[in-house]
Amino acid sequence: MTERVDHVVIHVEDQLDQAAEQYAKLGFTLTARGHHSKGTSNHLAIFGDDYLELLGVEPRNAGLRWGHPAGLAGLVFKTPDADQTWQRLRQRDVPLEGEAPQAFHRPVEVDGVALGDARFRTLRIAADRIPNGRVFFCEHGTPELVWRSQWQNHPNGARGLAEYVYLALDPDAACGILAQAFGRGDISRHAQGVRFQAGPVAIRYLTRDGVAAHYGIDPDQVPQGIERAVGLTIKVESLDLAEQVLAANAVTGARRHGDKLVVTPDQANGVILAFT
Repeated sequence: MTERVDHVVIHVEDQLDQAAEQYAKLGFTLTARGHHSKGTSNHLAIFGDDYLELLGVEPRNAGLRWGHPAGLAGLVFKTPDADQTWQRLRQRDVPLEGEAPQAFHRPVEVDGVALGDARFRTLRIAADRIPNGRVFFCEHGTPELVWRSQWQNHPNGARGLAEYVYLALDPDAACGILAQAFGRGDISRHAQGVRFQAGPVAIRYLTRDGVAAHYGIDPDQVPQGIERAVGLTIKVESLDLAEQVLAANAVTGARRHGDKLVVTPDQANGVILAFT
């Protein structure tokens, strides 16, 4: 079963316009707004073989919100076969939502020309195992309608996901669901947390102090007393290029920390966003 990340989800509630504007300022090329058959809407920043999703609802579908706090809220793994993954997770006693994978679609247009429907099948780990967010698996029926070259070039030089950071009261316990799903072979421990390596993406479960130290920010910028995803690191061509784009777009507060250029949550829809 794959251990590679397909995409991450930033929940923006009913603020799709504002979120798209902000992430364009951060240097991402975004797809035109898409509308899922389930009622949610999105913009995507497509990378080499993964992507970032800004997910929300338009006013007409206000009752279909995700039910999680705004901010980083979804970690999605790739699967070539949702049914097979469902069976394998069941064999490992991983609790899942529903009785089978769920199918949905999203019409895709480029410059006003309809290309067809992007189709997906997903399965989700039980909500009570993922505080304030979701972990699920996604099978792409039409990957050619997602990974298109005109969407993969970003002014900030973004090339792919590098880290997904989860704030945990007990990092080892929080990581347990991934160990149950995949096994413990890709887990390593250190003083302030746990790392699960999923292909090129490091999924980190860190304490509050660990999150602050990892990104070089004040602990007051990290939520207290809760567990949730808080940080996202993007691989870029050059930190200098990313820094120039942020400055040109009047993004304030970005600073270097080790091998990262860190943007504070107030500039990234509640996400601690870093480039590396």
